[in-house]
Amino acid sequence: MAFFRITEIHQQMKSKRSESQSQSPVTIESNERVVPPRWAVMERYLIEQMNRAAVQFVERYTRPDGTLVWRQEWPGMDGSDDAYESFTSFPLFYALGGSEAVHELSRKEWSAITWQFTGYGQVYREFDAYYDWMHHGESNLYLYYFGLADPYRHQDRDRALRFAAMYTGDDPESPNWDAKRKMIRSPINGSRGPRFEMSAVDWVTHRPILAEYLAPYEDMAGLPKGDPWVKANWNDDAVFARILKLLNQRMARGDVPLNLNATSLVTHAYLYTGDERYRQWVLDYLAAWCQRTKKNKGIMPDNVGPTGKIGECMKGKWWGGYYGWRWPHGSYNILESTLMAGENAVLMTGDASWLDLTRSQHDLMWSLGRVENGVFKVPWKHGDQGWFAFNPPNPRNYIHLYFTSLAGEDRERLERLENRDRWPHSGSFSKGGQYNAAPWFAYVQGNNPDFPDRVLSETHIELCRRLELMRNDHADPETWDVHHWQEINPVVCEGMAQLMLGSPAAIYHGGLLHASVRYFDPASRRPGLPQHVAAAVERVSPDALVLVLVNTDALQASEVLVQAGAYAEHQFTEARRLDASGKEVGNTRVHARHVLVRLGPGAQARLKLGVRRYAHAPSYDLPWKCNPCGIQA
Repeated sequence: MAFFRITEIHQQMKSKRSESQSQSPVTIESNERVVPPRWAVMERYLIEQMNRAAVQFVERYTRPDGTLVWRQEWPGMDGSDDAYESFTSFPLFYALGGSEAVHELSRKEWSAITWQFTGYGQVYREFDAYYDWMHHGESNLYLYYFGLADPYRHQDRDRALRFAAMYTGDDPESPNWDAKRKMIRSPINGSRGPRFEMSAVDWVTHRPILAEYLAPYEDMAGLPKGDPWVKANWNDDAVFARILKLLNQRMARGDVPLNLNATSLVTHAYLYTGDERYRQWVLDYLAAWCQRTKKNKGIMPDNVGPTGKIGECMKGKWWGGYYGWRWPHGSYNILESTLMAGENAVLMTGDASWLDLTRSQHDLMWSLGRVENGVFKVPWKHGDQGWFAFNPPNPRNYIHLYFTSLAGEDRERLERLENRDRWPHSGSFSKGGQYNAAPWFAYVQGNNPDFPDRVLSETHIELCRRLELMRNDHADPETWDVHHWQEINPVVCEGMAQLMLGSPAAIYHGGLLHASVRYFDPASRRPGLPQHVAAAVERVSPDALVLVLVNTDALQASEVLVQAGAYAEHQFTEARRLDASGKEVGNTRVHARHVLVRLGPGAQARLKLGVRRYAHAPSYDLPWKCNPCGIQA
């Protein structure tokens, strides 16, 4: 089983950060008039509709100060994440080309929710006082999208550095980090530091939900023995008292794989600053989990005690930790957390070997798989009786893994999944507007040509469905669940982002957005597509992508700046003009992170862009700030 080698490439990345900043822009001009394809018209229509729908949503569910129209009190440690999630799509939408009004609403709502949940008691110093990193990750997507929307807001940069300091050991009021052992000291952590002892009040809003999950421990008094599927009634006060005692004894101290989600927060600070210490913290923390996995014979332990010993609080068991192999979701969170951390490390180093930890755990699950009723399944959980809860592998993880590396070995992992040719060619929207990545991936591999029309039609249907829910929402706000707004938010732009950016989208529990390209409007000096311009990434391969840009305005020309990667981490090497049949009609050498495309009235440009991946240190900087393409400030 392969494990990471720690590569010392900081000086290379520093030179990459400054390389090509004085280069002149390469300009590609197209005056090829076309009847705008249906997807291009629909893309622009959806942007206009969501601009208006976002305003209605805010007017319907918030007070003039931006706080949610809701109850006066909300106890426990859960909930702020759900409020943030209800508006997380706003800054992402702006970064795609949404209106300035939506951008400003996104900032107003983040501040208002922070103030409101500070009053409830969940938030302290603008960050959750304490909770786990599945929920921290969901909340922080909002902040990560702010970096894409406008990296020059002083408050955002200040928060990025302050919040990272809570985990790098630089904030004495939040001593979450054990620098000696390279570990986060508790699964429950935040701006007040590690939470070594949880109270009954902490769980008060979650007890009814967790009663439907497996019991956190199989050896609890009063539960039948030998049944890995045993549940415990959290709603029974006596049973809950036993659960809480064991949670504090076994789960409240030490590190868990879920904490790897914190690497996104620290990478977020790096994208603002380029400071080497943030990069090194991510690599050190990921490497520490690699060593723990190696020590545990290749199986990632789901709990490490306060002295760094595997199973220290779990009677020597490597399983049974918080958000671990058994409870509550099993391998889902472990595989996801290792994947996010690997993505972050590759982004900052360009070294795909940082994916070896997540590769090893995906390979482990595969090796334990078996065929049930003709379907290959892998275990999702492990308990005292061994591996159980066999289900088909999750294609999303394999898609993200391959998209990050575009390496042959990860392509092979993806291709061993069964029924790839029967993956759904249409998607569905789930919590927070998530859209299935499988239809998008089939499209950029050339196997789902109807994806652009289909994803935008489905987005329109979902937008209308949510607007209808909003119109018919007449219940008393005192009765609303904390998830109420995120299930109605009409700015459902993730499927559209997949099409425009050539990306599977961010992992919902706190992943950064990794993309093939981004767009900027040079006339307005802002991120996102210019008005009337539509975009679709048709193909993604290890060294190239095919991009179609359409000016839907028949009267006026437009310019769009195309960036290689979400954070200008890639570099374009050439630009080949293609006609409608895909035949090359022109070739321009490129050696820059940006290409300027001029579209005449009603014109279309189909480009095959050569790409050298991870050629530069990533940054939130906008093109006219770092000036790599010669645009005058």
